[in-house]
Amino acid sequence: MKIIDGKNAVLGRLASYVAKEALKGEELAIVNCEHIIITGNKKNIEENFRAKRGRVGTAQKGPKVSRDVEKIVKRTIRGMLPNHREGRGRDAFKRVKCYKGLPKEFQDSKKITAGRGAREKFVELGILGK
Repeated sequence: MKIIDGKNAVLGRLASYVAKEALKGEELAIVNCEHIIITGNKKNIEENFRAKRGRVGTAQKGPKVSRDVEKIVKRTIRGMLPNHREGRGRDAFKRVKCYKGLPKEFQDSKKITAGRGAREKFVELGILGK
C-alpha cells in the first residue's frame, strides 16, 4: 500500500497521479487531506465552490457536493477515472482511501510527499470545507 502525504500538494495533480496508480492495481491511502491546496485566486475558488454547493437538483435529490475534505478529494479522483460506476474504474475507486489528518496505523510507515514549496495564490481544502 502506498501512503501519500497531501501536505502542500496541488489537488488536480495529486488526483491524476492517484487515479493512474489505482488503475494499475495499487492500493493507495492519502493522509492530511485538509492540507491539499487548490491553486488560483482565493476569491474565485471560494465563489465557484459555493455556487456548486448551492446548485442542488430537483426536489433535493442531488447531486450534492460535500464539504468534507476527504470527500472533495475522492470526488476529484473519481472524475479522473473511466466509468466509476462499473468495471475497472469502480475497482480502482475502491482501492483509494482518503483521511483527514494522520491515522495511527500510518504514523510509522514511509510516506510519499506530494507537495512542493510555498506558492503565492492558493486555498487549502481545510478552509474550503468550513
